[in-house]
Amino acid sequence: MEENLFETIARKLSKSAKENLDKLLTTSSEEESDEVTNPPNKPILTPDSRQLTDESSPVTHQSPLSLLKSDPGRLGLDSWTKEAEKLEKLRQLPLPNRLFQGISPKVLEMYKQRVAVEPPRELRRHRSKRRYTLLAAFCWLRLAEITDNLVELLIQIVHRIGARAERKVEKELLNDFKKVSGKTGLLFQLAEAALDKPDGTVKEVIYPVVGENTLENLVREFKQTGTAYREKVYTVMRSFYSHHYRRMIPILLSLLEFRSNNQIHRPVIEALELLKKYTQSRERYYAPDETVPLEGVIKNPFSELIVETTSEGTVKINRINYELAVLQALRDGLRCKEIWVVGANRYRNPEQDLPTDFEQQKEVYYQALSQPTDVEEFILSLQGKMALGLEQLNKGLNKNPAVKLLTKNNGWIRLSPFEALPEPLNLRHLKREIEQRWPMTAY
Repeated sequence: MEENLFETIARKLSKSAKENLDKLLTTSSEEESDEVTNPPNKPILTPDSRQLTDESSPVTHQSPLSLLKSDPGRLGLDSWTKEAEKLEKLRQLPLPNRLFQGISPKVLEMYKQRVAVEPPRELRRHRSKRRYTLLAAFCWLRLAEITDNLVELLIQIVHRIGARAERKVEKELLNDFKKVSGKTGLLFQLAEAALDKPDGTVKEVIYPVVGENTLENLVREFKQTGTAYREKVYTVMRSFYSHHYRRMIPILLSLLEFRSNNQIHRPVIEALELLKKYTQSRERYYAPDETVPLEGVIKNPFSELIVETTSEGTVKINRINYELAVLQALRDGLRCKEIWVVGANRYRNPEQDLPTDFEQQKEVYYQALSQPTDVEEFILSLQGKMALGLEQLNKGLNKNPAVKLLTKNNGWIRLSPFEALPEPLNLRHLKREIEQRWPMTAY
């Protein structure tokens, strides 16, 4: 049965695909000799990104397959670029779209794991049909995994930009001012002093009651906790993005294809197309006649930083600030799967998660899950469960010493660690047996 599968898969593969699969098992020294007569296709990565990778990657004699097996590594632009190169190499094979149609994913995963643990020299010893099937299954699943890795790295990088900016601004503010306590009492003292001597000067009336340093701290605190604070954070985010992370945009838009089944998130997809259109442009603003999606892309607190209005009343869209807003909107859409990626697995089209006959057998599936078909009924039921849970938490909070409400970030719920249970008797027997058989084993 398995031999028939190997023969079927090998028959579907083109001659060029088989040659490319065999090249995955060659070492870099063998590739160098072959490149003299057969130069490879030029990569789609930008020169800046290629230079970044070349400078940070040591010269090795690994086979291309070994590189495809490697993990993404530490979060950063360098790891993102390396994953993009892996994806590019896999797409150059190429494999037919319906190569493994009708074959169980568990079978493909088994073949992939076999390739993952076998060194190239062992894979070369397999018969050609078996070797091509194993390598094709590995590349087929690895293509989706690397696409997922790129999306995951993108989500983490966008989060990292904002988190680093907030930490930097907060550190600067802590060094710059001391928070003023007792503002209500100070306000009463100021009002009382002003009413007692309405004709006096500030220096004569106010300063004796509330010192000049206290008033300066109040003004500084107000400036750093409102709009000014958000603008400062956004300025630092822009600096991180423009000086380092912006170079990944051309790679992102050339390798990953984003889609959405929800019209609400359609503006984000259109915004990505706009970014792709302007990847080679050096203009600071978008053209005046350009249609720039704003609603559904830009969040209100930062709209003034992105949409600038001149003294003549002309509206201009700052490109760097807009790109940052698009990436944040893209991250939010990817995390809730309202935006999906072609060729991905974890971030695939959510409609692929449904049975093929879902529309025809919708009521049957809802009954199997014990869920209502009406969306309003589902929401009301969920809200009722949430209200009941919150009510139970509120009633038992004072009596439960293991649960506490913290003042951190407007109220976190802290659970104390559970007391350790006594060690099971069979676990002690197992440890003793392991120690007797393998004395040097740590457990």
